[in-house]
Amino acid sequence: MSTPRSETMAEPAQPARAIAPATTSASLPHAQAALAGEARSLRDARHDLWFRRTLKGCALLVLASLLGAALSTLWGGREILLLDGLGFLGSSQWNPVSGEYGALAPIFGTLVTSCIALLLAAPVSFGIAFFLTELAPAWLRGPVSGAIQLLASIPSIIYGMWGLFVFVPFMAAIEPTLSNTLGRLPVVGALFQGPPLGLGLLTAGIVLAVMIVPFITAVMREAFQSVPLRLKESAHALGSTSWEVMWHIVLPYTRQAVIGGLFLGLGRALGETMAVTFVLGNAYDISYSLLMPGTTISSAIANEFNEAVGSHRSALIALGFLLFVVTFVVLLIARLMLRQLTRHEDAR
Repeated sequence: MSTPRSETMAEPAQPARAIAPATTSASLPHAQAALAGEARSLRDARHDLWFRRTLKGCALLVLASLLGAALSTLWGGREILLLDGLGFLGSSQWNPVSGEYGALAPIFGTLVTSCIALLLAAPVSFGIAFFLTELAPAWLRGPVSGAIQLLASIPSIIYGMWGLFVFVPFMAAIEPTLSNTLGRLPVVGALFQGPPLGLGLLTAGIVLAVMIVPFITAVMREAFQSVPLRLKESAHALGSTSWEVMWHIVLPYTRQAVIGGLFLGLGRALGETMAVTFVLGNAYDISYSLLMPGTTISSAIANEFNEAVGSHRSALIALGFLLFVVTFVVLLIARLMLRQLTRHEDAR
């Protein structure tokens, strides 16, 4: 009786021994798939790490290049900066023979010509962008857009030659009229008094305005096209005119991009060299008249750096460092304005 009972108890163990190999063979593909997925995840993580490090290196390279250029100009101008200090910034005298160097006249010319260019280019760029996005027929948008892109691709020396041989004689012909009309006004009259030379701050500002119009127009046009069509159609449906739609709908929606485009054009004008050098007159003078010749930081460096030695060379390199500072301050003001606008819009 004991023998059959033991055989009966041993029978269930035999199927277990038969099932175990089948279970192991069935789980093997799942284990291999899990290992392959884990290896792929590790490979993707490694590639993503390389990609992020590469992009971070590119960004740091830009910062390092900018910092290196600024420090190199500061080091190159250390002689005149340590010798004169704040006197270099506050003096308008520039005489390499006697060793007198002042940066006030180039800084003044840079800011004045750039501000004139921005004041003239901003409304023109706004009008062109408004026309192309809202009013221009389809057959005209392509040619006008192509002409704007062509203006942006013209080298600055071509603008300078056009300004010298075409625009300067034109300005010399109309400057007596400006002196006899605008020059007699009580407040702004001093800005338009002077001999009809054709060369001067006003001429340089107008040439700069022509140069930066394509850049500002391109930014404004892209910003205006980003406005949702339903917003403009809703305003038109309520009886708004095209100008009211632009003023109350499009501009508030694209305010930050428009201001960014304006400061982009201003930064372009601050660093322009060849076009300004041709038409500015290159005189180290500070005058209230926009018709008088002047100079800018970039034109002063371009005119004199080839023959400069000693303290003269150090003064020109120091002017380059000041151009870095002026451009940085302008961009900082732009960022602060955009941040203030963002806070104001969030508060509303």
